[in-house]
Amino acid sequence: MTSVYSAEGKNVPCTVIEAGPCVVTQVKKVDTDGYDAVQLAYGDKREKNTPKALQGHFKKANTSPKRKVVEFQDFEEEKNLGDTITVEMFEEGDWVDVVGTSKGKGFQGVVKRHGFHGVGDATHGQHNRLRAPGSLGAGSTPSRVMKGMKMAGRMGGDRVKQQNLKVVKIYSDKNLIVVSGSIPGAKGSFVLIEK
Repeated sequence: MTSVYSAEGKNVPCTVIEAGPCVVTQVKKVDTDGYDAVQLAYGDKREKNTPKALQGHFKKANTSPKRKVVEFQDFEEEKNLGDTITVEMFEEGDWVDVVGTSKGKGFQGVVKRHGFHGVGDATHGQHNRLRAPGSLGAGSTPSRVMKGMKMAGRMGGDRVKQQNLKVVKIYSDKNLIVVSGSIPGAKGSFVLIEK
């Protein structure tokens, strides 16, 4: 993350995203595929690390192998196979949603994962209970733990959509887009930007 100063002099926290150039590798139509969609590919990849089926798919679009292929339905502009899409489709002041995979935190307890407060104080006979979950349910009826109970487990690594981020600045020569606020994922991870 970084920050920029707005016209009013406020320091706005921002994230810089490299968005493109993306190549149209497939255009889906209702009569052939059952729905309208545009498939975009991003990030160069070595040909020897690309499966033969994908190599042929990229050759149809007259492009080199790519690392990430994503499909967008209801694309606002009519695109043809092999077209290149850059950050110029966005404008400063636009509102966008960013979708990504959040950072994985591994196996976590209930205090970190769900915000539990632990079982009481350290006094009155408590021993190693400061971060414990407490009771998990009733005894002989229903004789089981109910589904959806908040318990310890793996945290993070989920698909997250950060909505309503403002496009603060666009650097079209470097294919960079600066959005206000934070986005899900670690540095260098792939995200989708939805208009």
